[in-house]
Amino acid sequence: MKPQWTPGNRFELLENGEVFYPRVLAAIGEARREVLLETFILFDDAVGRRLRAALLAAARRGVRVHVLVDGWGSPDLDEHFVQPLVDAGVQWRVFEPAVRWFGWRVNPLRRMHRKLVVVDGALAFVGGINFSVDHLVEHGPEAKQDYAVALQGPVVAQVHAFCRQHLDDADTAAGPPWWRGWRARWQGRWQGRREATRTRPGDAGWAAFVVRDNLRHRHDIERQYRLALRSARSRVVIANAYFFPGWRLLCDMRRAARRGVRVDLILQGQPDMPIVQQAASLLYDALVRAGVHVHEYCERPLHGKVAVVDGQWATVGSSNLDPTSLGLNLEANVLISDRGFARTLQGRLQALIDHRCRAIHAEHRPATLQWLDRVRGAALHHVLRHWPRWAQALPARPPAIRPLERRPCA
Repeated sequence: MKPQWTPGNRFELLENGEVFYPRVLAAIGEARREVLLETFILFDDAVGRRLRAALLAAARRGVRVHVLVDGWGSPDLDEHFVQPLVDAGVQWRVFEPAVRWFGWRVNPLRRMHRKLVVVDGALAFVGGINFSVDHLVEHGPEAKQDYAVALQGPVVAQVHAFCRQHLDDADTAAGPPWWRGWRARWQGRWQGRREATRTRPGDAGWAAFVVRDNLRHRHDIERQYRLALRSARSRVVIANAYFFPGWRLLCDMRRAARRGVRVDLILQGQPDMPIVQQAASLLYDALVRAGVHVHEYCERPLHGKVAVVDGQWATVGSSNLDPTSLGLNLEANVLISDRGFARTLQGRLQALIDHRCRAIHAEHRPATLQWLDRVRGAALHHVLRHWPRWAQALPARPPAIRPLERRPCA
């Protein structure tokens, strides 16, 4: 899908739950017609209960409320939490409810990883922040560092249309038949050639909504990252929680650095899952040798998925740069071409680099370790780069989106 760039938009950067949650809850509190909400994680904790109260109040005053949560990310919401919402008229849906064998969830692939909120078709929120208390600093050293953006203007219509279209339609998540898969791949390659020269349409107020699914838009988000890296002239800053991208994106990043672009990469140094840092570290040597500046954010777990190029182009969304997000999950990002917003985001990221990160230097790593890392990194990379393709080749069916119904009157 070629991004539909529209001018005349306004943007507000929202950093962490302390800023994001009050903004979203206030918008829901002012809703008059409709609230559409999609999230990977919604927990029955202090944040989840505040959201539940806001949705209940909106539904009771006649607002149409539609909620879609992922069954893997939000597996433990019981009837006590959900049923009052449904009874109040909230259209509650669960994407692929978790399947448990002996107490373990066993269907982790092709998840609905988007985080979207649209209020009255006029205000939208796009980003990586879930609805759980671990996005608040008060949660302690495990609180996540993350970002979202509030949108107003024509781009909101794109987000709204997408959410409305997929209230009941799960086709974009299904594993396609082989012929549809090949057709989608060739369409994507041809489209990528047509888009190769168009990444930034203007200096202020431009935005486009871009998604990733398992049918027609399998590479759209990755393609936008690659186009931005290819067209970069002076500075690239990428902050990404789960980093193990495909070979082509890595090559574009290294080529940008080698032609004189300063490329700063902010990754997890205090990981919520140790394997994430271990996998990313296998790429450090190749990146640093190419001139990429790698920084590990050490204050708390990094959960952001944002980037800025040349102080003008930016993206904020749910997509990590790893095989799961780029090859399997359903994701959503917004692309922004606006100098004011891009410089604000770049300033926030620069503050992390200056005060809360440690730099990775090749000379700090023993030669033996570097050699072993290259071997292990090459082996792991070639396994993981093909993993989404192997997973998509497995038997698949359209995912189940289970609606919950009102209880009959006694």
